Amino acid sequence: MKLPRSAAGWTVAIFGLLALVVGAVGLVWPEALLRLLGFEVLESRAPGDYTGTFLTASSMASFNMGVYYLLASATEWRAFYRFTVVFRLATFIVFSIVVLADAAPGRFFGVAAWEALGALATAVGLWWDRRSALPVAAVSSSAGPASTADAVR
Repeated sequence: MKLPRSAAGWTVAIFGLLALVVGAVGLVWPEALLRLLGFEVLESRAPGDYTGTFLTASSMASFNMGVYYLLASATEWRAFYRFTVVFRLATFIVFSIVVLADAAPGRFFGVAAWEALGALATAVGLWWDRRSALPVAAVSSSAGPASTADAVR
């Protein structure tokens, strides 16, 4: 696997690795993930309670998403980076509303904050990468002649 070659790529890779790990934890040790998110862990579940099924599906989605993010960072798929900024901010809004509506414990707001911080970090990384990748012509014209021969001409 190639390492990212840009600041934005690193933000996407870090998120991807964490999503992959959290997904794996949810698949292997679902109770730990529930506790981490601030949800109550019950001794037994009532018939028709599909919390475990939903947790398995969410964990698998997180695991897969981690793989997608790592692949995007390895290939420097910049359109994907921009896409994630928008949708991670949307995720922040939805998760915050769920907490504010008392449909999730307050601790779940940490997930919303994580999404917002990740989106902002990637946005800053994209800005930084664009700022530091000036075209060669712009650099040479603003910095003066590239060589003594250019200065003589």
